[in-house]
This record gives sequence, structure tokens and C-alpha cells, in this order.
Amino acid sequence: MGKVTYSPGIQYVQGSLAKPKKLNGHKHGDYLIGTHRTAPTQSSDCTRLYLRKADTYDRATQPTGDELKARERFAAVAALVKARKGDLSQISADQDAFLAQKDTAGGKKTMRAYLWKVCGAEYDQQHQG
Repeated sequence: MGKVTYSPGIQYVQGSLAKPKKLNGHKHGDYLIGTHRTAPTQSSDCTRLYLRKADTYDRATQPTGDELKARERFAAVAALVKARKGDLSQISADQDAFLAQKDTAGGKKTMRAYLWKVCGAEYDQQHQG
């Protein structure tokens, strides 16, 4: 087994150190991923380094109809949230409604989450069926 040692001052690396570059329609290079185990253990070796092929994370199947609908809904609701957040005529009403529901059971704790809930419900109402 190989051991990983980083330069002085670097205790560990967690995440992607290198990713393949896509040039002229194909990928050059591979993924280089560093991990650091945080679970308690007897071993002092808690750092690992992995090399993965460039096509490791490519999707093997086409998106399903349900997935495409979910993507479409997400994009539409995100646009509604962005528009509503900037609508000066609705800000005070939204803030009042948010504060009224915030401390209830199932209430959203952030304004952004509240707007996602409201705009998601509006989208679902319009696209029912």
C-alpha cells in the first residue's frame, strides 16, 4: 500500500486534486481524488489518494421522463423565486407571511426556503395533471 505525504504545512487534502480537461470533443487526463478519514480508528494512516478514469462519472443511461420533468420544474421554480425576490410590490407581504409561518410546525426557517415552497406550490397548481 502506498502512503500519501503532502508538503509541510498541508495536513490533508479532501476532494478533487485534478479533473480531466475536455478538448476537441474528448477528455484528456484522469481524476485525482484525495480523501481524509475522520472516523475514529487505531491506524495512523487516514489519508488516501485515488485515481479514477476520465469516464468514471459519465452517465450510462438517458434521463427518464420523470427526471426531465423534475429538471423542468426546478428551473421554472428557480426563475419564479428569483423574480419574486426582486418584486418590490410583494416583498412586505412575503415577509409578513414568512414571519407568520416561521415558528409553526413544518414552517420554513429561511426566506429563501419559504419562497421555494410558495413558488413550488404555484407551479404545481398551474401544471396540475
